[in-house]
Formats: sequence, structure tokens, C-alpha cells
Amino acid sequence: MVEYITHSQIQIDRDLYEFINDNAIAGADIDVEAFWTGFSQIINDLAPVNRQLIERREELQKLLDDWHCANRDGGINYDEYKSFLTEIGYLIKEGDDFTISTDHVDAEISTLAGPQLVVPITNARFALNAANARWGSLYDTLYGTDAIAAIDGAQITAAYNPVRGQRVIAWAKDFLNKSAPLVDCHYADAQSFRVSDGKLIVTHAGGETFLADQTQFAGFRGDPENPELILLKNNGLHIEIIFDPSHPIGKTDPAGIADMILESALTTIMDCEDSVATVDAEDKILAYRNWLGLMRTDITEQFEKNGRTITRKLNSNREYHKPDGSVFQLPGRALMLIRNVGHLMTNPAILDDQGNEVPEGIMDCVISALISLNDIGTNGLRKNSPAGSMYIVKPKMHGAEEVAFANRLFERTEHLLKLAANTIKMGIMDEERRTTVNLKECIRAAQSRVVFINTGFLDRTGDEIHTSMQAGPMLRKDDMKQSTWINAYEDWNVDIGLQCGLSGKAQIGKGMWAMPDLMHDMLEQKINHPKSGANTAWVPSPTAATLHATHYHQIDVHEVQQQIAKRKKADIDDILSIPVSSKPNWTQADIQFEIDNCTQTILGYVVRWIDQGIGCSKVPDIHEVGLMEDRATLRISSQFLANWIVHDICSKDQVLDTLKRMAKVVDQQNANDPNYTNMAPDLENSVAFSAACDLIFKGVDQPSGYTEPILHQKRKEKKSSAR
Repeated sequence: MVEYITHSQIQIDRDLYEFINDNAIAGADIDVEAFWTGFSQIINDLAPVNRQLIERREELQKLLDDWHCANRDGGINYDEYKSFLTEIGYLIKEGDDFTISTDHVDAEISTLAGPQLVVPITNARFALNAANARWGSLYDTLYGTDAIAAIDGAQITAAYNPVRGQRVIAWAKDFLNKSAPLVDCHYADAQSFRVSDGKLIVTHAGGETFLADQTQFAGFRGDPENPELILLKNNGLHIEIIFDPSHPIGKTDPAGIADMILESALTTIMDCEDSVATVDAEDKILAYRNWLGLMRTDITEQFEKNGRTITRKLNSNREYHKPDGSVFQLPGRALMLIRNVGHLMTNPAILDDQGNEVPEGIMDCVISALISLNDIGTNGLRKNSPAGSMYIVKPKMHGAEEVAFANRLFERTEHLLKLAANTIKMGIMDEERRTTVNLKECIRAAQSRVVFINTGFLDRTGDEIHTSMQAGPMLRKDDMKQSTWINAYEDWNVDIGLQCGLSGKAQIGKGMWAMPDLMHDMLEQKINHPKSGANTAWVPSPTAATLHATHYHQIDVHEVQQQIAKRKKADIDDILSIPVSSKPNWTQADIQFEIDNCTQTILGYVVRWIDQGIGCSKVPDIHEVGLMEDRATLRISSQFLANWIVHDICSKDQVLDTLKRMAKVVDQQNANDPNYTNMAPDLENSVAFSAACDLIFKGVDQPSGYTEPILHQKRKEKKSSAR
């Protein structure tokens, strides 16, 4: 039974109240009474507005459903469709051109281009790994993944495989040849490195050589004549060449090179949203406590590895000598952003003056900003943001009025916490259709604080399906990835971002690589993100961050953006095209394959979410390929099946039979997990199985097709039964 403390006009879960009073406020220059009074005013003023915005979403969806039902048989006349969208206020008129005015932005966001890591904040070990992923070993990453093919004697073995090792070294030195070339010499031929008169000198069999561009020599550590490392710089990113002739690798290298360390994840999003399962005060306190530890820099985590207890903590800054011998530092960890919850969900941790659960996005904003005073407040450490800003990524906003509401919430929070205007920066997730088609006006609504627009193509696909649920049967999932709207959407995001002046001031980002074990494929494909003009893109792990960093050495994103700014803007008509099949001619085998694929991934994700509270995990698909699944991927699969049932491509009974069959498959895939509870032996009493069914069979009625309402309800049911 939840025990609430009443303060001002709100009720707060006792544990959350005590956490904030005893911990979160401790590092803030703010009176406890003043905080709760001000927080109460924010809640009671803005919660009703929040509810109105959600009601507006449902009103628009009803109008869309009715229009599609009335126009389904004759096909969509897109001129009439656009007129209808304008008439109902879904599509709004663009205003005059403008340029964002955001200031006090750290270089990792404003001017540098590199990978962005996203991690569930409720897992302290993952959060620490992500923060420390600013630097990563290229040798280790290449050796331990399929980036280097395990063929012709280069297999990964229990003991070190020198054949594989040599291929790693060859790959890495070729990377150096392209990123920081020497004059008439390859790094494979280098025999020694030294620093003399502020220059890097490399000895080889034919004599001495230099960097083709001496400005790429950024620094060194150790004796200039026999350095421990050399620091190079390319496209704003740093590379450490590590020397250690006594190291097992270094002693086999002509120049004693033991490793190369790349600057990798420039930024990390600590996620309170799609990758976590936080349904009550207990869960929220865990998230907030970890954010507090990150802002105070005192977070630690102990774990067992190879029979040893390891304590992990945040990395310190890295110290070097400049070429002239003076000392300087580089950040030892990624700049941290925090992704708050969107506008939809409420949480029982706090109740408003009417006894309603408070919108979780309001709660997240105020509390995470309060905690950030440990970094950016009057007595803040300034170890995360030397520029003195706090960065909130705001997801799942529908259109400019919802961005304006978030901006208003940020303003109220700044006033409460005595922060200067626009100290709290906003990242806008372009992952809902109404935001995409009105993106310029969305940016305008936060033009003094926006630091980020990012195409979240997974949620965007889920919203595409739900928005046009009644238009017709959606294309098969692989075909949808090649459909007109999605390519136009990706280009449009960059075009609008550049038009609004984000280049050099803010990030234009791209989505996640969802296959963490397929690094060879990532190396081949994800280079398209910087080529598309994105100065950041999401990766699922520190390993992926190091490999993706190599792409930003190959591509100068700022030059790419200058060229893209000259092209014709993507066509909004293409974005509004709906990926439905006018005459589906799929075989029963095709249809059953899609049902198998969707139900298996739904069950594989949901069972961990409901039973174990794991919001993001690597779920094997029906081909046993591990995919990073979160609520966005769940939204696609559940909405896709709901759509096919609506349009009689498959039946509810067919999907239910497949769910029952796939429950056994998922149970088998999790056989080695000691914390796993099998579904198949008792489907009627499996809360997780029930949740999966509801996500599909009640999918049409879910707000915007989101999975959170059902997941939260079922998770709370599971937690209650376990007490």
C-alpha cells in the first residue's frame, strides 16, 4: 500500500519525498519548502493543459479514422487529403524563415560530430559503461567482433590468435593512413615516433617522415623522445596511438604500438523512457538516484567478473602535453543528456490536487533538473557541462503545440530552480508524424533552447501505422522500409534542420543500429548517417560507438551539410504518402511469416518487461539474430498486426494460435535465464502473455498506438502479485 505525504496541494509517495529531501535537494541552492510549493504550482497549473493535449491527439485520430473509412474504397486523393489535414489543424502553415538562437552549448553537441550512445538509466553498470564510452580500444573492438571476418585462420579462439591479431592491426593502421596520413610512408612501415620542436617525427626504413598535415598532431604523453602515446586529431575527433614494447601486442610491432584508442561516444543519452520499465515510485527513485550519482560523479557499481570483484566508477579527464610541451586535458567521459518521458503517461508517485496521477513528463523534468543543479547550479561541479547547460531529450511530442508546452514546462522549471532562461536545453525527437510534417514550427516553438532533432524511425513507423490505421493494410515490414515516406522523412529532417540554422549550433541525429552483434554490417551501412548530413547517430553499445566513430573520420559532416543545404528540399507530399497495399497479393506463407516474426518479437520483449522489469534487451528473433528491442520496436509489431486484423489480412484466431505457438519458442530461447518464468505451461495465468495479446487485439484503441498504458498496467499487476 502506497503511503503519501501531503505537501501544498499535492501528494507524494513517502519514499520519493524522502529521497528528494534527503538526497536530491542536498546539492541544490534551494529551500525545501519553496521547492515543494513551487513544484505543486507547476503540477496543478500544467497537468490540466497536458491532459488537453492528449485529448487533442485522440480528437485528431478520430477525424483521421473517419476520413479514411469514408475514402478507403476509391483510394486516397492526396490533394483532398492535404486539404483535410490542413482543415482539421493536423497540418499547419509554415511561418517565415528563422535561425535558432540557442547558446551556451557544449562542443560535443554544437560543433563536433560523432556517435551517440543510448542506455537505460535504471541500470547503473550500463550507465557507467556508457558515460565512460567516450574512449574505446579500436584493437579490442575489432578483435572481439565480426568487424574482422573469422575466416582463413582468423577465428576468435580461447587464447590469443596472432593471425586474427595481425588482421586487426592491419585494419587499424590502414584507418590511420586514411585519417592522419604520413608523407610518403604507411604506418605499417613506421619504426619509431618522437616529438621534436613541436612536430611529430616518424622513423622508417628509408629515413624520417612527418604528418602530411602537421596540425593533426594534437599532443603526447611521456618522454618526447620515447612517448607513451601520440594524440592525433581528425575532423574534431582524437586518436591515441599507445606505445608499449613490453605488451604482448606492442613487442611484436616494429614501432611498439600496443593499441589505438579512439574518441568514441561524444554524447550519451541516459534514458528514462523507452528502454526502461518505471511504473511507480520505487522504479522512478532508482532512475533518479542513478542520475544523481552521475551528476555528483560519485556513482559506483560492483560486479563479479572472472572470480574478481570489480568496482566501476566514472573516468577522470585525460591529460596530455601539447606539441609545445604545455599540459592540457580532454574529457574522459561522454557529455550526458537525459531523456525524459513524453506527455502521455502518468505515474502514481505523485498525485495532483484532484487526486489524479501526475503526468510523468512533468515529474521527470522538474526532478531531473533539480538533480542537475549538482552540475550546473551555483555551486555545481561543471563536470558534465562546462558550458553550464542541462540537456533534456523530449520524446513522442505531436506537433508544435506540444513542443510549445514542453518549452513552457522548461521555463517554469527554470524559474523554480533559479536558473537563467534557456539553461535547460531541449532535444526534439522527430518520431511522430504530426511533428515531422510540422517540423519547422516545432523547432520554432523551442528556438532558444533546441539542441537536437533526431529521426526516431522506429517510433515514427509505429505512428505511421496507427495514424493511418483505417486507410488500408500496411505493406510488409521489409517493404515498408523501402517505401517513399521513410526516405523523404529522413531527408526532410536534415533539410529542415539546416534551414533553421542547426549546423554548428545543434545536433541533427539519426536512429539506432539495432543489431549489436552484427558490427561488420554496421560498418558497411551506418556510414550513410554522416553521409546524410547527420552529425550524430545512435549506437547500442560502447563497442558500436568505437566502430561508428571511424565513420566520422572518413566523412566531414560539416562539409556534407554545406552541400546538402544547396539541394532541393524533400517533398512533403512524399512524406504524407501512406504505405498501404492497394491490392495485397501475399501468399498465406508470406502472411504467416509476418505473424510469426511479429508475435515472436512481441513475446520475447514483453515477457522480460512484465516479469523482470527489463525495458531494453537483446531479443533473439525467429532466426536467432539478437535484436535490441524496446518499446518503439514493440509498437511497430503490435500495431502492424492490429492493422492486418482490421483489414482481414489475418484473423484474430490465427494471431492467437501463433502467439501460443511462439510462447514455447520464446520459453526455449530463454532457457538459460535463471530469472525467467515460462509462459507456455500456463498461458491463462501468464501476465506477460496476457499483455502481448492486449497489445495486439486492443492495439487499435491504444492512444497513438503506444504500448506504455498496457505495459504499465500489467507490470504493476505483476509486481503486486509478487509482494
